[in-house]
Amino acid sequence: MKKLILLLSMLLLTGELAFAKSYKGLLHSRTTLEPITIGAGKTLADKPYKLTAGKYYKLVLKSDGSREIPIVGPEFFRNIWVNQISINDIEVRPLGIDSFEFDDEGEIELTFVPIKPGTYTLGLPSAKSDRERATFIVE
Repeated sequence: MKKLILLLSMLLLTGELAFAKSYKGLLHSRTTLEPITIGAGKTLADKPYKLTAGKYYKLVLKSDGSREIPIVGPEFFRNIWVNQISINDIEVRPLGIDSFEFDDEGEIELTFVPIKPGTYTLGLPSAKSDRERATFIVE
């Protein structure tokens, strides 16, 4: 685990994706998570996502366009390494992220590796209940 954290830290500093791919095929064995559907009055996730630090994941967030909806998760985003964010066939490889906002119907595909174990959430900025957030438990 320490080797993986060191590897991902080096990746963040150097920006070398090829270096990350060389680590035992990490980016070739991806687990696709249940998508999150975002809409007025909808529950974001029925149950917590259970993730393993150091594994590669894909998460799709879909908005039905029923209203403008921001999704925040600064603690989640600061404790994962984001490989790529795809929006309308445009791929973005950010150094950091804090939130998304859907102004209309659409889809975001996020590929990432959790780095630090803990419990994190993505949800509405004013979330008052578990219905308005998705929980990620990283072990």
